[in-house]
Amino acid sequence: MQPLETVGLVAIGRNEGERLRQCLQSVVDQLTTIVYVDSGSTDDSVAFARSLGVTVVELDLAIPFTAARARNTGLAQLLTLNPQLEFVQFVDGDCELVPGWLERAYTELSQHPQWAVVCGRCRERFPERSPYNQLCDIEWNTPIGEAATCGGNAMMRVVALQQVGGFRSDLIAGEEPELCFRLRQQGWQIWRLEAEMARHDAQMTHFRQWWKRMVRSGHAYAEGAALHGGTPEHYNVRPSQRIWLWGCGLPLLSLGGIALTQGWSLLLLASYPLSALRTYHETRKRGFTTAESRLYAVACTIGKFPEFQGQLQFWLGKHLLRRPATLIEYK
Repeated sequence: MQPLETVGLVAIGRNEGERLRQCLQSVVDQLTTIVYVDSGSTDDSVAFARSLGVTVVELDLAIPFTAARARNTGLAQLLTLNPQLEFVQFVDGDCELVPGWLERAYTELSQHPQWAVVCGRCRERFPERSPYNQLCDIEWNTPIGEAATCGGNAMMRVVALQQVGGFRSDLIAGEEPELCFRLRQQGWQIWRLEAEMARHDAQMTHFRQWWKRMVRSGHAYAEGAALHGGTPEHYNVRPSQRIWLWGCGLPLLSLGGIALTQGWSLLLLASYPLSALRTYHETRKRGFTTAESRLYAVACTIGKFPEFQGQLQFWLGKHLLRRPATLIEYK
C-alpha cells in the first residue's frame, strides 16, 4: 500500500461555492479516499463534489447541524470505504491544503506513534480585505511544538480518535479543543509543525460578523468549562473567569460604585487600555508588526464583551431555558 493510501480526508461545508472548489481540487489528485459532508447546501456544492468523484454524505436536516457531527459522519464513511486507513485529514470547506502538507503530516505521524494530531500554519487568504480577516491570520500564528489544541484543519490518527469516541457531536463550537483535551487525558500528544498547511477564506467584512464569532468563542469556553472544569486541568475555567471579569465584573463595579465612591470607581475603566497595552507588548515580542499587535490588542480587549454574551447565552440556555444550543454562524 502506498503511503498516502493510508490517509483519508474529510471535508465539511455548506454553501461554500468557489471556496469548496478550491478545497477539493487541492486534494483530489493526492488521495483516493475523500468524503465531503454537506450540511444542507442550496448551491451546487454537492453536485460539484460528486463531479470530482468525491463521496458525498448529505446530513439529515431533521438533526441539528454541527461541525463535530459532520466530521464524525465523514470519518465513519471513510472507514466504510477503506477500513485500513490510519490517518484522517480534516479540512473545512472554506480552506485549501497547500502542496506538501499531506506528505509532511503523514511522515510526522508515522514517525511519532504517541502523536494523535498534527497541524501546521493556516493563513488567511485575503488578510488585507478587512481587519477581521487579518485578526484570523494573527490568531492562527500559534507557537510551534507540542500544543494543547488544534483547529478544524488537522491530520489525526484514527485509532486515537476511536479510543476517545471522536468529536462530541452536540458541541456547536470549540469541538476541536475539547477533543484534544480528551486525547491528552489518554496520554496522546498534539503537535503544531513548522510547516505551511492551509489557506483559509474567512470572508469577514463587517463588525457584526466578528462580534458573532466572538460570541461563539465565549459560548465554547463556557461549555468546555461546564464539561471538564472539574478536572485537575480545570479546562476552560480560567479563560471563562477572565471573560466574566472583563466583560461583566469590572463594568458593574465601576458604574455601580459611582454613588458610593463619588465617581472614583470609574478609574477601574482604566484597566482596559492597560490590558490592551500589555497585550500589545506581548504580541510584539512574538514577532508581529506594530500594526498587527495594535489591532490584536484592541480586539482582545473589546472581544471580552461579545465573549461574555456567549457565556451568558450558554448558561441561560442550560439552566434557565433548558434547551439545546443552536449554531452561532458569522457568515
